[in-house]
Amino acid sequence: MTMPFYVSPEQAMKDKSDYARKGIARGRSVLTLAYADGILFVGENPSNALHKISEIYDRIAFAAVGKYNEFENLRLAGVRYADLRGYQYDRRDVTSRGLANAYAQTLGTIFTESSKPYEVEIVVAEVGERPADDQLYRLMYDGSVAEEHGFVVMGGQSEPLAAYVKERHDPTATLEQVLRLGVAALAQAGPDAEPRAIAGRDLEAAVLDRTRPRRAFSRLVGPRLERLLGQEKPTP
Repeated sequence: MTMPFYVSPEQAMKDKSDYARKGIARGRSVLTLAYADGILFVGENPSNALHKISEIYDRIAFAAVGKYNEFENLRLAGVRYADLRGYQYDRRDVTSRGLANAYAQTLGTIFTESSKPYEVEIVVAEVGERPADDQLYRLMYDGSVAEEHGFVVMGGQSEPLAAYVKERHDPTATLEQVLRLGVAALAQAGPDAEPRAIAGRDLEAAVLDRTRPRRAFSRLVGPRLERLLGQEKPTP
């Protein structure tokens, strides 16, 4: 009779963590950056249909890296959570902290009970009436959650990008300034380790704009994005 191999719980958790981290690192980075009037999300994503950045509720948004079908499941669950809570109670009772706690429970259960963990890392952001009221929560594949301040870098070569942003980020900067910082950071992550140019059409960018009255989420696309990046095409 063949005896089954014994794997200690510690080794099983380590193997799952290594597996999830490798999957996340294969994806392209997404940056979340606070600025004077809100919170910017920007990542390199040539697809116009498969979004890494999405609206969840009035003043709450979601950004993710990793395996698309897995973070899309989390996005849809977040929208359902927010809609149901807003309907049952009040729109003001839908908060990023509550959503982050719900995601933490889901990811923690999957990591512990499933043989395959989710290969995802996500950010839940909420823009407040003042910069001091902004909230950023970073959630890992194992359900661990951390409150962040100022900026978050996820996926790809996140450590050097985070060091680059940390040296230059100013939360009182304008949208134009912080967007150009984010794109400059992404440009550092080329395959040959040389800075490169990234066209606006290859970017996915959106903001939570505190100056908007109710729905704070807005995508930056087309001429508006090109103008902010200084990539406007000359008028013929």
